[in-house]
Amino acid sequence: MARSVRLLFTGGLMATLGMAGTAAAQDTNIQRVEITGSSIKRATAETASPVQVINREELLRSGKSTVSEYLQTLTVDGAGSLPTGFGNGFAAGSTAISLRGLGATSTLVLLNGRRMAPFARADDGQKSFTDLSTVPMQIVERIEILKDGASSTYGADAIAGVVNIILRKDVQGLEFKADTGWSRYDDGKQNKASVTFGKGDLDEDKYNWVVNAEYMQSDRIKNSDRKDRAYIGNGDLRAYGFPIGTQFAGGYINGTNSVSPSPTGMVRDPVTTNYTNLPGCAGISATTNQTGANGGCLYYVDQWRDMQPEIESLNLYTKGTLQINESTQAYVELGYSKRSTAFMMTPPSVTPTVAFPPNAQTPQGFINYGNQNLMSAQHPQNPFGANARMRYIATDIGPSERRADNEFRRFVVGVKGSLAGWDYDTGFTYSDSKLDLEYTNMLNMNVVTQALSNPASQYFPYYIGDQAYRNPASLYQAMVVDALSHSKTSLSVIDFKATRELPIALPGGNIGLAIGAEHRREKVSNPSLAGSENGSINSSYVAAFGDSKVSAVYAEILAPLLKSLELSAAVRYDKYDNFNSTTPKVGLKWTPLRTFALRGTYTEGFRAPGAAEGSSSSQSTGTSTVRDPIRCPNGPAAGGATATDCAIPVAAVKVGDPNLQPETSKGVTLGMVWDPFEGTSVALDGWKIKRENEINPLPYNEAAALPTAIRNDNNLVQNGQVIPNSGTLILTQAPYRNSSFTEISGVDLDVKQRLRLGDYGRATLGMVITHVASWKRQESATTAYQFAGTHGNCDTSNCAGTPKNKVNLSATWDINAFNFNANLNWRDKMDNVLFAGDKCASTLANGQPGTKDCEIASFTTLDLSTRYNVSKNFTLFASVSNVFDKIAPLDPLTYGGISYNPMDASGAIGRYFKVGASYRFF
Repeated sequence: MARSVRLLFTGGLMATLGMAGTAAAQDTNIQRVEITGSSIKRATAETASPVQVINREELLRSGKSTVSEYLQTLTVDGAGSLPTGFGNGFAAGSTAISLRGLGATSTLVLLNGRRMAPFARADDGQKSFTDLSTVPMQIVERIEILKDGASSTYGADAIAGVVNIILRKDVQGLEFKADTGWSRYDDGKQNKASVTFGKGDLDEDKYNWVVNAEYMQSDRIKNSDRKDRAYIGNGDLRAYGFPIGTQFAGGYINGTNSVSPSPTGMVRDPVTTNYTNLPGCAGISATTNQTGANGGCLYYVDQWRDMQPEIESLNLYTKGTLQINESTQAYVELGYSKRSTAFMMTPPSVTPTVAFPPNAQTPQGFINYGNQNLMSAQHPQNPFGANARMRYIATDIGPSERRADNEFRRFVVGVKGSLAGWDYDTGFTYSDSKLDLEYTNMLNMNVVTQALSNPASQYFPYYIGDQAYRNPASLYQAMVVDALSHSKTSLSVIDFKATRELPIALPGGNIGLAIGAEHRREKVSNPSLAGSENGSINSSYVAAFGDSKVSAVYAEILAPLLKSLELSAAVRYDKYDNFNSTTPKVGLKWTPLRTFALRGTYTEGFRAPGAAEGSSSSQSTGTSTVRDPIRCPNGPAAGGATATDCAIPVAAVKVGDPNLQPETSKGVTLGMVWDPFEGTSVALDGWKIKRENEINPLPYNEAAALPTAIRNDNNLVQNGQVIPNSGTLILTQAPYRNSSFTEISGVDLDVKQRLRLGDYGRATLGMVITHVASWKRQESATTAYQFAGTHGNCDTSNCAGTPKNKVNLSATWDINAFNFNANLNWRDKMDNVLFAGDKCASTLANGQPGTKDCEIASFTTLDLSTRYNVSKNFTLFASVSNVFDKIAPLDPLTYGGISYNPMDASGAIGRYFKVGASYRFF
């Protein structure tokens, strides 16, 4: 279990935080260390700021395969986190952590104290973030999580806090490690191997070189592989009382002029506007009870879509350190990561609505193919003898697969040492992220249109549904395309910092001073999939471009006002191309007793508009589930609306705005650190963050109410009157804007008890609790949304929700050559509403709440692991995740997982086993 109370350092070990590693402490009696969020070394790891520490042993014995997988179990992680299984998101193939639920874009991730280039595609088409999958787990020394803001030291993006991953250094010897894992269903198999080699002693040999290579391969899991695990991965929830038209359903007929694309194809009668389903459903749809009350050919996407992607990754890291003389050290770091993921999605619809930048031919910036008479009167499958609208999901070409090949590179070179009483560190960092994205089995809409509607075309007719076997291979060669894009982000940084103890004595000791400066350049080039720029493929346009330069200076002091009272203060000035920011921070720690301290901080922060948000050449289209305010104001409206309209996925176009201003924040923490008994540590910290001038798209529920929203023309008919612009909601606009503010508050409790058991070894018990008292977003003077304890915020996350309470319990026992470890993770229940006070977000066919008491039940998992040291060099280990095979609670609202919450993925995968071994050769 991670700790925020006591950090023990031994020998010459020092943090390499803030920048790269620091020079050795000059004081031989007191080992001074540097902690995340501060550039000044100190004699104690307990600062005014709350810092949670995960050491190497905790990480490795957790049984988790990656850094991100472990971090996402922590109580501090919240909505906006990106799990591996979220393969249908914008940033498929990546992983990220979201501190306090403020989003990955407000969480600064550092590697050895320095920034990394962000992932080459923004999440939700908006949020820039650091991909944690690029970090090799085996060589991690420890992870420090600063739980308050640190813009005064690190600059932008640290509003919610900082995650600093420190890799091992001064390694000697050769170690090999391998493990393999599988689920109780004998699938999801994962194989991992790593080798670490280090040579040289800095004190004796004056150099050290360490190299690590890590390879992982993981099989995909399909949702259909869990068809017997209750509702898990099952889009068809009729057995649980839900209506046909849930968000993962298609092929049904709602009523007059209202249908969902069918795998057999549907054609609309031009006179009555009723749709007729073409024959052949029994041979195409895999869904039991294939037609609804009004007919159709019903299907659910779980017959195609994956639950977990197929993954293959390689991480390489090396660091060389040269002790030039007693006071000077040079170092170089090289990192490379390659990760390939493949995630299966559904077959494409031939009648999509796609959005793209307006052009002369299409000034409105979208094409609704569903409102076009695509099927010619001469088409042999047209039963009406007139040009007609149609709906069809092209099962004949098969599902689309999203393939993401990401390469990450990082290079650091620097010098550190001591000069004229100063400890200094200066370096140059370059890193980049390249992403090759491929969507297979996409449609060339120009060919599709000709093949369906133009009898003179060489491609006519395109037979659909059970008649697709008639189509020649030449048609598919022309009609089916693989859409590609190549994206790249890069980061270049020159930095310098120096620290010293000033000859200014206070009652508690001398004042410590740190000064620093950096200049960095960030570039983003994320073009959209080829063909999406004008609507010629069945995908909306998603692109971001940017180039920014930042120069900054900062200073920090540590003033021991009394032996028991310590003041810390820092300020940083950042100059961007079109704005500047000054961010201060102040902290106070009072230690009236050796075993007790009070601490508190005040911090200000900021986040600059990202390339996807602040450039007029950037645009994206996202999707979220909303209640249609016109067709479902208080339940399905009369005149043609259905329960589907009460929880309907809607696409929203978001366009960058160069006039956006940076977000700003203010945060406070107040807490205590107490060691009441021998071996007992307690830390209690209250926190509050207010993020103002926020950059958010217009909330989807408000965007759905705009009169400019695009709708189908199946308008409601009430009392014989057609209600204009009341058809099924398809697309709307959610422009980025500096909205009012978000204010969150809560409490963290961290308790650890160490036990000496004599002949029975030693044990450690731990408990970490995070309580979110409030998570409020104020959109305007009259509109506010409270998300604490609810399923929201769905607009800017994967709709994972914001539970009020999360708990991690841990127990570890060392006896002789054995280690036993247990971790229990619990999250609180959540109201199944989009925000507090809203109507239940999911309803049954009879109109009753879709989950018991309109809640998403709490979820608890227990993970066990053990390790046996066969000899000094040889270790065997094993673990079981989700020991009791708990099934994730039913969650019909989220879109990150089918009928389960993406953050409860272990309850979808099921009990998981892992065994492995490590051997140290010398």
